[in-house]
Amino acid sequence: MAQPYEERNSAAKTRRQQEDQRRMEFRRAIEDRFELRQLQSAISDFPEDIELNYWQAAPAASRRSAQPAR
Repeated sequence: MAQPYEERNSAAKTRRQQEDQRRMEFRRAIEDRFELRQLQSAISDFPEDIELNYWQAAPAASRRSAQPAR
């Protein structure tokens, strides 16, 4: 009877490790984005204008062709 318990425990441990890994990847992405925005604001007087100009310059077709998030 010890075997099924160990299998369940192992599956739960694996699932927790995968969830932790996903959370850490998400957290790193947020931190990278935050650092990028800080860098952009440090090297630019008006970072909002840069973002606005980027979106204005992007063709409307490319904005519509983006795949929806799943």
